[in-house]
Amino acid sequence: MIIVAILILVLDQVTKYMALEFLVLHEPVSVISGFFNLTLVHNKGAAFGLFSGIENDLLRVGLLWTATIVALVFVGYIYKTEAKGDRRLEFALGLVIAGAIGNIIDRAFYGYVVDFFDFYLGTYHWPAFNIADSSICVGVALLILFGKPKSVKT
Repeated sequence: MIIVAILILVLDQVTKYMALEFLVLHEPVSVISGFFNLTLVHNKGAAFGLFSGIENDLLRVGLLWTATIVALVFVGYIYKTEAKGDRRLEFALGLVIAGAIGNIIDRAFYGYVVDFFDFYLGTYHWPAFNIADSSICVGVALLILFGKPKSVKT
């Protein structure tokens, strides 16, 4: 779990550094015309811009930090009670932890999360995201797919 988390965290932070260095805020760089751009976005909310509409900075930041801490405590609980020795669950938890820490680092240093993957069809754009967001989504999906309480016998 730790190796997965470290690898994903390093990849996340390196790509965010590159996005900050080489992309201009809100100016798309086409990668696959009509489908995928690299577009630097400063996301002051949670995944997919959730909570970004909250104007009160103190309230928004408080909600984000609280949700992140609760999520990390929950992941720790799952690891301690359910996942120890189960490589699939450990891998999934490593993905979630890496993503959460990657976005925590952004919030702590910049006050926002660095997003830059911009997928779209026509005028519909999926909210911009990053490797940390992807890691969290894949990790949660794997937890749902592979997770089952030890108390359930099959």
